[in-house]
Amino acid sequence: MAKIICIANQKGGVGKTTTAVNLAASLAVAERKTLLVDMDPQGNAGSGVGVDKGTLRESVYDALIDGADPAAIVVKTDLPFLDLLPSTSDLAGAELELVSATGREQRLKEALAALVGSYSYILIDCPPSLGLLTVNAMSAAQSVLIPLQCEFYAMEGLSQILKTIKLVQKGLNPSLRIEGILLTMFDARNNLAHQVSEEIKTHFKGETFNTVIPRNVRLSEAPSHGKPILLYDITSRGAASYLELAKEIMQREGEHG
Repeated sequence: MAKIICIANQKGGVGKTTTAVNLAASLAVAERKTLLVDMDPQGNAGSGVGVDKGTLRESVYDALIDGADPAAIVVKTDLPFLDLLPSTSDLAGAELELVSATGREQRLKEALAALVGSYSYILIDCPPSLGLLTVNAMSAAQSVLIPLQCEFYAMEGLSQILKTIKLVQKGLNPSLRIEGILLTMFDARNNLAHQVSEEIKTHFKGETFNTVIPRNVRLSEAPSHGKPILLYDITSRGAASYLELAKEIMQREGEHG
């Protein structure tokens, strides 16, 4: 049965999709069958693993709204152990269409039920908001990974997402837990980055990953080439940090692969 992790933060530009794409790729190169679910209407997770949105006949939208078979929508990527459940701009309308739907918060959970037996990990990339799409992701997941940029307003943004997680735990998914807080875009030359990092680690000691994702040029270049960092520049610090994160997550699961 798959471990389902949703990657969420209502702030944009914190490294959410970068983390979804590169953690999924890192688990895949460790030969863990991994499904990347793109729940963002921008579809950047799909393009980040080299899938051309223009070629898609169906997307996660069809599974959520029309009950289409998700297994028929899943597409292969360049990594043998990594599949994608893609998104298109149609998903932007799903938020409105779901408002009056029955069981609207559980649509993704129902869609993924047919796939959980086929994967070791399912990673869900959420949009930069705390709307129905993100709530669907949290309802379907066992845990939430929160990417957090080491910047001035980091704590403020974190308190908002923690509130949402509590609400989901209360009404929709009591077993939802925090997988971990991931410090991203860390610039070792910046004093503020060190201060924020220390503050987060002090307040959330057991919940902050040991792995820290550095600010890395190669990491920010990779999406424009439609490749995870491991296929773009495996020697980069960005690649090393995501491989380290995958290792940390697998070890938490009691794996030592």
